[in-house]
Amino acid sequence: MRETGPNPDQNRKLKEMPAGREVWKIEEEKDGEEEEKRVEENEEEYELEDVRDRIKSSRGSRFNLMTNELGLESTRRKFSRESLLFGLRDLSQGLVIHPDNRWYRAWVNFILLWAVYSSFFTPMEFGFFRGLPENLFILDIVGQIAFLLDIVLQFFVAFRDSQTYRMVYKRTPIALRYLKSGFVIDLLACMPWDIIFKASGKKEEVRYLLWIRLFRVRKVTEFFQKMEKDIRINYMFTRIIKLLAVELYCTHTAACIFYYLATTLPKEEEGYTWIGSLKLGDYSYSHFREIDIWLRYTTSLYFAIVTMATVGYGDIHAVNIREMIFIMIYVSFDMVIGAYLIGNMTALIVKGSKTEKFRDKMTDLIKYMNRNRLGRDIRNQIKGHVRLQYESSYTEASVLQDIPISIRARISQTLYLPYIEKVSLFRGCSSEFINQIVIRLHEEFFLPGEVIMEQGNVVDQLYFVCHGALEEVGIGEDGLEETVSLLKPHSSCGEISILCNIPQPYTVRVCELCRLLRLDKQSFTNVLDIYFYDGRKILNNLLEGKESNRVKQLESDITFHIGKQEAELALKVNSAAYHGDLYQLKGLIRTGADPNKTDYDGRSPLHLAASRGHEDTALFLIKEGIDINISDNFGNTPLLEAIKNGHDRIASLLFKEGASLKIDSPGSFLCTAVAKGDSDFLKRILSKGIDPNSRDYDHRTPLHVAASEGLYLMARLLVEAGASVFSKDRWGNTPMDEGRKCGNKNLIKLLEDAKSAQLTEFPYSAQETTDKMLLKKCTVFPFHPWDPKEKRRHGIVLWLPHTIEELIKTAAEQLEIASCSCILSEDGGKILDVDMINDGQKLYLVTETH
Repeated sequence: MRETGPNPDQNRKLKEMPAGREVWKIEEEKDGEEEEKRVEENEEEYELEDVRDRIKSSRGSRFNLMTNELGLESTRRKFSRESLLFGLRDLSQGLVIHPDNRWYRAWVNFILLWAVYSSFFTPMEFGFFRGLPENLFILDIVGQIAFLLDIVLQFFVAFRDSQTYRMVYKRTPIALRYLKSGFVIDLLACMPWDIIFKASGKKEEVRYLLWIRLFRVRKVTEFFQKMEKDIRINYMFTRIIKLLAVELYCTHTAACIFYYLATTLPKEEEGYTWIGSLKLGDYSYSHFREIDIWLRYTTSLYFAIVTMATVGYGDIHAVNIREMIFIMIYVSFDMVIGAYLIGNMTALIVKGSKTEKFRDKMTDLIKYMNRNRLGRDIRNQIKGHVRLQYESSYTEASVLQDIPISIRARISQTLYLPYIEKVSLFRGCSSEFINQIVIRLHEEFFLPGEVIMEQGNVVDQLYFVCHGALEEVGIGEDGLEETVSLLKPHSSCGEISILCNIPQPYTVRVCELCRLLRLDKQSFTNVLDIYFYDGRKILNNLLEGKESNRVKQLESDITFHIGKQEAELALKVNSAAYHGDLYQLKGLIRTGADPNKTDYDGRSPLHLAASRGHEDTALFLIKEGIDINISDNFGNTPLLEAIKNGHDRIASLLFKEGASLKIDSPGSFLCTAVAKGDSDFLKRILSKGIDPNSRDYDHRTPLHVAASEGLYLMARLLVEAGASVFSKDRWGNTPMDEGRKCGNKNLIKLLEDAKSAQLTEFPYSAQETTDKMLLKKCTVFPFHPWDPKEKRRHGIVLWLPHTIEELIKTAAEQLEIASCSCILSEDGGKILDVDMINDGQKLYLVTETH
């Protein structure tokens, strides 16, 4: 974005200045008088004016985009030298006058003088004249012609739209605006009522229409309002002059009405009026029509002032009933005027008026801008924003600061919820999440041309567009600005930088007066920490929205951030499960956390709950449908974790729900457990269905290890679990051979007794008995492994035959199921050979279509 800095002279002065804060102070002291003069000159430059449109773009791309998407005409217009001279713009609709043109402003000041004259002279003409003399008649005609010219000019003067704060140059809206406002009254005020009065036979009713001209007082009022905002003029002086003008004008009008009441009676009854019966000293007003007009006016004005101040001395008083009625009305009105004057004077003394606060703030800003040599563009933006704040009073903090938070939340929901619900960024989010966002919003207004976010800056605010239009501007390959997109109502800006923790990718600038809703990053993050599911929705909406092309280059950052958030969420869930915080765990899962999500070690919440012995937590996770047979990166299942840590109740609960150990190499695992001598662990693991005849890489069974180490207790547990004493390792040794080498007599006797028992159970030769003992068994279930619980049924345990076809046939006959054609593992894989089946494995009999 193009920035405007100090002028060349200022740059040269800055370069010549020595470094250091002390040198700056010394130079300030030396140039103090020059600085004061420069500030005074600059203050003239900062007279309060309407903020002008300063929207600029390097290629006009912004205005072209607005024309295409909003149907607006380009506001860039070419000026001819002739039109610039007279302040006219050569538009397609005709010539339009800019209100800040110097010639038009001179005309406004000229009309102001006529407005002051007309406002003062109209009551006087009504009360003191029955037909104007020749000199006043000519002056009146000249004034009405001037006002007629002003009416014509009003159809060509551009105006600033109060909604968009942009200048309107189209002739049709300008004409309609004036026709709907003051055109009719202005036109009636220009009528030659004096001529019409004489032409109508001097009917008194016609003269009442003269009061229409008092509508011109609004030009004087506008002048005083402008003076109040002009910081070059002392505010107290301006206010006092205005209050005096109000008082004098009211008494002037009343004086003219007092005289009018006296002149509307017949001449024979004029002695029964306040002025006809008046006698001051030796001077009598009995023939007051013959007295000099200025003496009559002064007397009337004196009567009006002493009556208004309610300090009448009794020298002038009402005589007839009409005068009494008017004085009663006048005094009642004076009480209101008096309260207004006293209230305003009090406000001047205590410095409490809104306008004075605005002036003080503007004065301080101008001193700050002059001190720091800010560029003209930024100065105009600052002044325009403060002016907008003063004129619109849009800040709600002062209005709502005394209202309870609960009521303020309801107000925010009423005002802002319809806008936030339509924001594409929040599409699909829960109503609770949106309500939490709404009550944290702040309303702000921005003028055209203001930059809300700079490209490359760190952003801590998120904005939503209610009214108006913004544009996103990027730097092109040629180093110039290029409009990326136009942000219409229900759009947002700043979300990419906040959600992905990256610098702002584009500059966001205001195209027309905007009403925005602001949400700070900390509040947004606090809400997302609670509503995790909605946070993922927001990130997905950011990627899948209609404007995803503008964030395509940031897709990797957003995807990475999504993964990071999910990993952090999994850690929170696992932490709650590890510490047995069931309340927090329920809250996390109910707000969208996935209980099946694992951490960096592949551990699920059920792993940690089982290892720590939190039975209530494990039961809650099972009811939530968590995978009870999931393995971590080390091959451990929740059941195995419960067994390792001695939590029998949780192990029984998991086993009852169908959990399995799923050990990749059960032979090696059992041999290691036996070698450690942990009989309790061996007892638990054998009770959960692991095959005691599993072999390791040397074909050694756990009984081989127990016999070779002389572990009598371990060997007894294995024999009781069905371990075969006839199994041979790859060297041809049986557990009996290992026991004899060890020399433990008790162990040898245990093995011999087991041999006799096994021979009795299997009355075959030793080799046949060994082969029979080494047969594998399996459990076959008649449903798919992924079917829900309500579709599951009991299975059947079978010896494993030599072929898969025999297994399918036998299982189908035993389970009384027809047309079954394949066997699946617990993972849903189709088993093609019986050699792939481990001893004690769970199998599932299904059809091909299933």
